[in-house]
Amino acid sequence: MEIQRNFYLDKLITRKSNGLVKVITGLRRCGKSYLLNTIFYRHLLENGVPKDHIIRFAFDSADDLYLIGENLIELEKKSRKANPEKFMAYVRSIITDSNMYYLLDEVQMLDCFETVLNGYLRKENMDVYVTGSNAKFLSSDIITEFAGRGDEIHMYPLSFSEFMSVYPGDKYEGLSQYMLYGGIPMIVLKDDEADKAAVLNNLFHEIYIRDILKRHKIKKYLDYFEDSFLMEAAQRYDIRGKAYIETPKKYYFSDLGLRNSRINFRQYEQTHMMENVLYNELRMRGYNVDVGVVTITQKDSDGKSVRKQLEVDFVCNAGSNRYYIQSAYSMPNAQKHEQETEPFRKIGDSFKKIVVTKDIIPPHYDEHGIFIINIYDFLLDPSKLEH
Repeated sequence: MEIQRNFYLDKLITRKSNGLVKVITGLRRCGKSYLLNTIFYRHLLENGVPKDHIIRFAFDSADDLYLIGENLIELEKKSRKANPEKFMAYVRSIITDSNMYYLLDEVQMLDCFETVLNGYLRKENMDVYVTGSNAKFLSSDIITEFAGRGDEIHMYPLSFSEFMSVYPGDKYEGLSQYMLYGGIPMIVLKDDEADKAAVLNNLFHEIYIRDILKRHKIKKYLDYFEDSFLMEAAQRYDIRGKAYIETPKKYYFSDLGLRNSRINFRQYEQTHMMENVLYNELRMRGYNVDVGVVTITQKDSDGKSVRKQLEVDFVCNAGSNRYYIQSAYSMPNAQKHEQETEPFRKIGDSFKKIVVTKDIIPPHYDEHGIFIINIYDFLLDPSKLEH
């Protein structure tokens, strides 16, 4: 069963022949290699690119290394990388005319790969796409290695709509499974729940932690998790003061299955899980996401003025568009509705304000002009944001 990743395929298509190295980054096992070497490769063929004008090369493939006179076992034994001169000679032998060639590369074991790939940008008939799975490539600073010549396509695990495209049950059961086991494709495609949990535990401890240790030599709290795409941080933003606040950030796991495996599936707080799902969805859609703070002054029980900070879960910006979004697991009565929407009513600007709830209700506006939508509609239909 194949999971379509059209959102990311479209990003690659729009970047074709833009004069930059297209760099696909993201969490290990989120589907980067499959996107490049299967989905995008098939797109090129279906759109008339001759097979002999697509150069696919993986430096962790013994067969591919043999083509350039290198040996995978020897590279591993001697802890060295493949000779770039051998690779460039191989590429030169393939390019026989002035038509466009597409280089789809997994470069984790190529020495000086940044210099090699940047060099191909000087050729008018070379379009370069690259990903990798070594510790350096699984880091947020990889794009800097291309000295301003890289164009990053950051890939996340499956969105909920991608997950539902292959999930056999309904969206209600699907969301519970998605919040528990996450959206890493190889996990989603497994049927047995015990198998899902075992593989997630292995991924976290044997692969992700190993990558961090290999890159940084020692584990250093949240910064390294963020650097390795395991987590993302949202800064706190004073909405009325229009300034960032130097207080602790809020952190969200890029995949909830990995988060849950880390705590042995012991804590399943649906309110927190739902907030994390919404954060990931907004980031996948391309928004910059902050945590909003609204400071108000009100009277206490003694009549004294006191300052109070209200929190808006997400301040979402994309160009000139801004949305304020609150994650509310349930609003069973008017009192809870007032509590969840109070921060919105204190902001005082005209940007759209949205409450996402797990309650099964039709999308509607309340008397304050606040848009209320259930999480299933929000996740499965991005156009609902514009209603």
